[in-house]
Amino acid sequence: MTDQRIEGAANGASGKIKSGLGNLTGDTKLQLEGKFDEVKGKALDTYGRAIDKLESLSDRAPADLREPVRTGLDFARRKPLLTTGILAGLVFLIAGSGRRRY
Repeated sequence: MTDQRIEGAANGASGKIKSGLGNLTGDTKLQLEGKFDEVKGKALDTYGRAIDKLESLSDRAPADLREPVRTGLDFARRKPLLTTGILAGLVFLIAGSGRRRY
């Protein structure tokens, strides 16, 4: 289990508590903060699950590729936002390269 999954579970739990307190007191700001923390927690948990899955797949990689894959996964664990940004940029470039230009 990665740190992101643990942090995601903690954020999700604190978000539910904040949201519940906001509902009880009628504090909309606290409700919104709680919902934001819940969404953030779910995103971190999903990211952590993806890293866990990639780590299990890396064990099946050819021997000469295992070390570079592990280095990449270590980077993804340390810099989740940067990794997400890099992947989003690559998806944007790939999607844009398939369009026809008139």
